[in-house]
Amino acid sequence: MFDLLRRLAAPDPDPDPLSDADARLALAALLVRIARADGHYDADEVHRIDRLLAARYGLGPFEVTRLRSEAEALEAEAPDTVRFTRAIKDAVPYEDRLGVIEALWAVVLADGVRDDEEDALLRMVAPMLGVSDRDSNIARQKVERGQA
Repeated sequence: MFDLLRRLAAPDPDPDPLSDADARLALAALLVRIARADGHYDADEVHRIDRLLAARYGLGPFEVTRLRSEAEALEAEAPDTVRFTRAIKDAVPYEDRLGVIEALWAVVLADGVRDDEEDALLRMVAPMLGVSDRDSNIARQKVERGQA
């Protein structure tokens, strides 16, 4: 985790792609960041993050809990959202980034409230991941309809 934290904090304009484990941790930390954006990190959001990580990476309950715990620590120490998104954008193909956006919307909507702070952060993150506003809106609609 600390190696990833150093990489995210480094001002390297042309970073090396992340390993699969680091990309997984960066995505998990971004999910935590979006959940914490409104100042409330509740059980619904934690549960949704765990379900998303388990489904995406085929993890069992203990592995998911460990990954989320590491992600929570990384998110608390990480410098800024731009570096998370750049690391994910560099490591993940576009089609999979659409899945990332769906996962982020699922976390934003986990508590049944489309909070302004979470919504604003996600609208900032999508373009940083190279995902268009249109595709982000389609992803949100899929989550709202329960299709994601």
